[in-house]
Amino acid sequence: MSNQYEKYYVPEQSPWPIVGAVALFFIAVGAGLSVMQLEQGGGSGTYWLIAGIAVLVYMLVGWFRNVINESQSGLYSAQMDRSFKQGMSWFIFSEVMFFGAFFGALFYARMLAVPWLGGEGNNLMTNEVLWPEFSASWPLELTPGGDTTQAMGWQGLPLINTIILLVSSVTLQFAHTAIEKDNRKQLTVFLALTVILGAVFLFLQGEEYIHAYQDLGLKLDSGIYGNTFFLLTGFHGMHVTLGAIMLTVVLIRVIKGHFSNEKHFAFQAAAWYWHFVDVVWLCLFVFVYVL
Repeated sequence: MSNQYEKYYVPEQSPWPIVGAVALFFIAVGAGLSVMQLEQGGGSGTYWLIAGIAVLVYMLVGWFRNVINESQSGLYSAQMDRSFKQGMSWFIFSEVMFFGAFFGALFYARMLAVPWLGGEGNNLMTNEVLWPEFSASWPLELTPGGDTTQAMGWQGLPLINTIILLVSSVTLQFAHTAIEKDNRKQLTVFLALTVILGAVFLFLQGEEYIHAYQDLGLKLDSGIYGNTFFLLTGFHGMHVTLGAIMLTVVLIRVIKGHFSNEKHFAFQAAAWYWHFVDVVWLCLFVFVYVL
């Protein structure tokens, strides 16, 4: 009798979850100790943090190596592909909620807190008592401590970085089309271009931060404007770094001959994530830089 049921893969026992838990414990302890010892200087917090990050990287490399070997051995079925797609979809959804919280904080400050401090809604007394010289305009270039800063304009590096990310989405789409047509040369070229564009974006963002600190006096403690600017752009930069690492791993696998025009979910997952990062940057460019 032929097997009418779909093959279901059950992986063997793995040490990687407990290794990851240990890594996160080290990171949590290290981060906590580092904050406590920040004013004192020195301390063991930094060592705990570095050890945790090292163990986490070791876990990620080992775990993903196992997954790649299992996939290349033909152990996965359509059921596993659906599981991977659902997992990646929920992961990206959680990232949407993550950035949604920061955008919510930005909109709350601009649309509610700033007008309220400026005396909107018969709150003139509040304005005079809390911050008499306050001007209800965004961005806030005067901090409560009396320090002044300058806003980061949308021209120059932010605009260049926007163009770079938009172009990287196009090159990645060309790579996606190439893998579906089993054109390995075109796939390798356009995927490599996408990785290079991601690296250029991160380099220019570093240059933008240097310009903000040295020339504009814009820092993380520059009031609510500095807070929201660096938290939103900084976390986005971290996500670009993660996406670039994912695409680099996929590129190495492509060079080694992995994937086919029918089975290439790892490429799809990295592409989904990169397009998500691009959409977030467009929102950042509009609401943080332009408006």
